[in-house]
Amino acid sequence: MLWTKTFIPTLKETPQEAESVSHQLLLRAGLARMLMAGAYSYLPLGLRVLENIENIIRQEMNSCGAAELLLPALQPLELWQRSGRDAVIGEVMIKFTDRRGRKICLGPTHEEVITELVKAQVSSYKQLPLILYQIQTKFRDELRPRFGLIRACEFIMKDAYSFDQDEAGLDKNYQAMRAAYLRIFKRCGLDIITTEADSGVMGGKVSHEFMVPAKDGEDVVSVGGEKVNAIEVGHIFKLGTKYSASLGANFLDAEGNLKPVIMGCYGIGVSRLISSVIEQNNDKDGIIWPPEVAPYKVMILALDSGDNKIIDLALNVYQELEKSGIEPLLDDRDERPGVKFKDADLLGIPLQIIVGKNTLKDGTLELKTRRDQNKIIKPREEILREIKKLING
Repeated sequence: MLWTKTFIPTLKETPQEAESVSHQLLLRAGLARMLMAGAYSYLPLGLRVLENIENIIRQEMNSCGAAELLLPALQPLELWQRSGRDAVIGEVMIKFTDRRGRKICLGPTHEEVITELVKAQVSSYKQLPLILYQIQTKFRDELRPRFGLIRACEFIMKDAYSFDQDEAGLDKNYQAMRAAYLRIFKRCGLDIITTEADSGVMGGKVSHEFMVPAKDGEDVVSVGGEKVNAIEVGHIFKLGTKYSASLGANFLDAEGNLKPVIMGCYGIGVSRLISSVIEQNNDKDGIIWPPEVAPYKVMILALDSGDNKIIDLALNVYQELEKSGIEPLLDDRDERPGVKFKDADLLGIPLQIIVGKNTLKDGTLELKTRRDQNKIIKPREEILREIKKLING
């Protein structure tokens, strides 16, 4: 992608409304913009990061035998009344009455909806176990949205649900999901603390939270006797029969007895993962994206966009990378080198290729790694081979 053909509105100054490091860099690097408190537009770079995170989650969920679906955001309030959660979670629900007089809410979560679906389709032990998941927008009327994507009114979540005929099956799925979560967070470049947690409004007897230690985290956890700020990025629950019993999701076992399905649920805050990754991966100059979530793996800086020969060389490098299956971002703007270097560090793309006068003079390219600031100057073909090796293995 050429910078001049996409939309990356970087900012030199830190916006006053940005409370945390991740919120500041989210706005400064042109990843997102606030429409109103708690509601954000994802700009092209932010959307690419979001999609990369979603792809990691899908790969790990699918490897556990989970099947992806997509549930409605519009939910009948009557479902929540049947489960009894309308009274518990009512304050954060966004509710309205439609033109037909139906009482509806925008889904803050989907336990009731998935249970109602399975109730209608699963009737025998032969159809179990079953794991279903979705990646979808949730809506909550937060009293105080803050820290950008960390606490928003409209956010993207991965929620998975397991359905088993006994506790042994639930235990197996619970441990499989717990292991998958650790793989997901590691691939996102995160250090994680796992803690036992209160199940709260979700219900069930056992739950674990996955916390990202961060300076501006809104939660506090104890690590080695010390209190550490952290961001909750995942939560898994053994729900048991809380929803299946109240909503009538039953199955016939091998002896022909009618029993409630045993459930688990497993959530990841997908959009807040973007902020969490930034919180743990930044320096004074900007973001340092871990490779798997980076919007682009390589950024090409054409240092003199007024020189057609340099632009042609930069485009040539760009095309060669594309042929190798690597999509780079080429900064082809008519800007001073200093501006390009600062923006490159702010955006945090892992590898930077500098195309300048030396490239014309002796055919060398400069390769800079964003995380450790290492610089290598070598003939063009060697640099390109090095990049392909780093990215493709």
